[in-house]
Amino acid sequence: MGFIAFLKTQFIVHLLIGFVFVVSGLIINFIQLCTLVLWPINKQFYRRVNCRLAYSLWSQLVMLLEWWSGTECTLFSDEATVNTFGKEHVIIILNHNFEIDFLCGWTMTERFGVLGSSKVLAKRELLYVPLIGWTWYFLEIVFCKRKWEEDRDTVIEGLKRLSDYPEYMWFLLYCEGTRFTETKHRISMEVAESKGLPKLKYHLLPRTKGFTTAVQCLRGTVSAVYDVTLNFRGNKNPSLLGILYGKKYEADMCVRRFPLEDIPQDEKEAANWLHKLYQEKDALQEMYNQEGIFPGQQFKPPRRPWTLLNFLFWATILLSPLFTFGFGVFASGSPLLILAFLGLVGAASFGVRRLIGVTEIEKGSSYGNQEFKKKE
Repeated sequence: MGFIAFLKTQFIVHLLIGFVFVVSGLIINFIQLCTLVLWPINKQFYRRVNCRLAYSLWSQLVMLLEWWSGTECTLFSDEATVNTFGKEHVIIILNHNFEIDFLCGWTMTERFGVLGSSKVLAKRELLYVPLIGWTWYFLEIVFCKRKWEEDRDTVIEGLKRLSDYPEYMWFLLYCEGTRFTETKHRISMEVAESKGLPKLKYHLLPRTKGFTTAVQCLRGTVSAVYDVTLNFRGNKNPSLLGILYGKKYEADMCVRRFPLEDIPQDEKEAANWLHKLYQEKDALQEMYNQEGIFPGQQFKPPRRPWTLLNFLFWATILLSPLFTFGFGVFASGSPLLILAFLGLVGAASFGVRRLIGVTEIEKGSSYGNQEFKKKE
């Protein structure tokens, strides 16, 4: 094991990375709070500023994937589709099978210049998570409780508010509603059978309300829907902790572009279109499992230096005073100060671990587990 590889496995290094991310995030959140005064003066300027502030935070996580772990992301698509990336407003449909699927998506948005302006339809609980939810609030992310009767007006209002967004945005939809697990898949397929819908092997039954509403509200703003099917070579199941330990993965992403005018305007027909799309996604997964490759040309967009430079900027600003303070504490010889400092380090470690826990599959929501009970 080389020295760099050894460093990537050390807890103290992980703690320092977490410290930079958390403290820089809190600083960014405070700056975002201050930018609220810009909203009534110049809404579009407020949005552009917050896109860049969000980029400064999210790109630190992308840096871990691209530069720290060295994970490779390969696109399988066609040249005409790839040439549209970063040049239009789009809705992204991504399968929800892995802990770091969002991070692979962010890597692509970064490489095509839309990381700061990327959007998602997110569960409302995330609004209260420091850094993640707070940053999303200032980015006008659409939050929902995942109870359509309660969410309808909120989601429609939030989507329509994005119709004049000044930066090209990729709006991510996890149509399955929650991460794939065997239990959720079994329940989902029982629901599919009860509704007379074709069963899926690798996906949960898609929730159509969010998709059809997004298409209706963003029609005239969004140009296309990108269907993205993600897999990892070697049947790997990567985690954010694995990335933090420097493990390298190889991600393959099959991307298909569907012009929005090809998607039916009628809600029922659009829902049927989505169900058909997931049957095609299932076939793509089956092909990948058998052949180890997706159809289409292979593209490897080059990683850009900005994520690394951004992290080094924050690390330089924040770690220097931390080291000076820590040295002063231990040099003082005061047991009380030393214990207080170690307690602070422990609290920081706990906080970072909780943030990582948000991405873990076993810590995922129980959304979907109740469907069969409701059906009964």
